[in-house]
Amino acid sequence: MIRSISDMEVAGKRVLVRVDFNIPLDESGAITDDTRIVESIPTIMSIVDRGGVAILMSHLGRPKGKPNDKYTLRPVAEHLASMMRMRGVAVNFAPECAGPVAEEAVAQAPYGSIVLLENLRFHAEEEANDPDFCAQLARLGDMYCNDAFGTAHRAHASTAGIASHFAARCAGLLIMKELEYLGKALANPKRPLVAIMGGSKISGKIDVINALLSSCDTILIGGGMMFTFLKAKGLGIGSSLVEDDRVELARQLMQLASEKGVQLIIPSDAVVASTFADTPDNHVVSVDAIPDGMMGLDIGPDTQRAFAGVVGSAGTVIWNGPMGVFEFKNFQAGTRAVADAMASATATGVITIVGGGDSAAAVTQFGHAKNVTHVSTGGGASLEFLEGKALPGVIALEA
Repeated sequence: MIRSISDMEVAGKRVLVRVDFNIPLDESGAITDDTRIVESIPTIMSIVDRGGVAILMSHLGRPKGKPNDKYTLRPVAEHLASMMRMRGVAVNFAPECAGPVAEEAVAQAPYGSIVLLENLRFHAEEEANDPDFCAQLARLGDMYCNDAFGTAHRAHASTAGIASHFAARCAGLLIMKELEYLGKALANPKRPLVAIMGGSKISGKIDVINALLSSCDTILIGGGMMFTFLKAKGLGIGSSLVEDDRVELARQLMQLASEKGVQLIIPSDAVVASTFADTPDNHVVSVDAIPDGMMGLDIGPDTQRAFAGVVGSAGTVIWNGPMGVFEFKNFQAGTRAVADAMASATATGVITIVGGGDSAAAVTQFGHAKNVTHVSTGGGASLEFLEGKALPGVIALEA
């Protein structure tokens, strides 16, 4: 059983909260997307509004286990402070995440306020899940709350090892929401259950597809991985991306889908070009007629319509991975079509779940983040959850 922060008595308590403030910054250090901060606000306010101190800890980037000004969380603290100012909540920044400096910052924080600790990954002990570092972090709080679903698949000090130091441990509202939507989608979905799998490589999604074959009614394949499946069907794919060492596996997955009665749908057409570039010099071809020297960079219009039809008639849809090279304007139509279909289906009562990572970036880019049922904040974590793997950061919270 995992308790929620809303069920915990936090008045007069220092609540140590693992958040995911690993957000994008530009060259000047300015925040370019504060979605992850915004998503953490309900949990933070649940603590401060009820008279607790929210002590926030996070990582940012890959500073390789030592201090690096490029990855300081100070700009994040300033941004959070500006967001909290209108709520009358003070935000203090501790220039260390453990040790005397951090302990002093926490001791001085009044109830109803926030302390953001410096980057956890300035210490190599964080990713090593070092017991002594876990103990140092634990001294900062009276109870522990994990609200960082995006790192829940990592057994690090702040996500796994630290939890054993607290009898009072719980999940934040964001993790509770993730577990509710992803868990229900797998355990008791509104059917038909449809999965849309994209991205560049099949190798990163093998276990997910294999697991989904036991629960899904239909699986739609797009993105670069489609060409490995097409090659497995004996079709020519020109110079398209392919994982030759996964062709036999793709063939086995198609056979397994057939045996299980799951529709595994491969695109019927593709948008091809002669170079991997954002070129308007492209055209649509049937997947059984991809010319030599041409590479597929998006799903074609017939596939877009077919996929939209499947999404519209679903009960639940889980989407992970873009349909093409959507960062190129000339090859984003397929990913946009899926995002549009997800939004339209949501309006008719379909449960639509976007599995983090590039898919989450895509629905945000196309203006549909608020038009789907749930956008996961964890790319890798959501994939491992869909595979049926135990997430260390979640298991650690069980009472």
